[in-house]
Amino acid sequence: MDFEQARPFMENNHWGVITTFQADGAAQSSIVVCGAYKGHAAFCIVRGSSKKTRNLRRDPRCTVLTVTKDWRRWVTVEGEAKLYDYHNTDAEEMRVMLREVFNACGDHEHPDWEEYDQAMRQQDAVVVLVTPQRVYGQGV
Repeated sequence: MDFEQARPFMENNHWGVITTFQADGAAQSSIVVCGAYKGHAAFCIVRGSSKKTRNLRRDPRCTVLTVTKDWRRWVTVEGEAKLYDYHNTDAEEMRVMLREVFNACGDHEHPDWEEYDQAMRQQDAVVVLVTPQRVYGQGV
């Protein structure tokens, strides 16, 4: 399976589990909302100081498992993550990207974009885009 085959599934299902790798090589999994964005698996880390952010900055390998609400169908995207934040991305570009990834990873518009923008900046949010290297799943 390639990413284009998985993309519609990821556009319609936003529940997921990501796996990153700790310094000792152990896997660390976290529940996220996720989606497809510009040819990548995407999710946002709301707190830029989180363990998953630190893991990905040290080791960009990442797996995004997207599932249906009933956990009966799934798609996995394995690849390398690229992190975007207010430290390495132009502020306006980051604001727009955060909004677009929010929409790509959800089923509704945010009710107050200005509040969202402010919260993401205060929390040092990070957009994570995973370049697909291996894509597989069941029921897609």
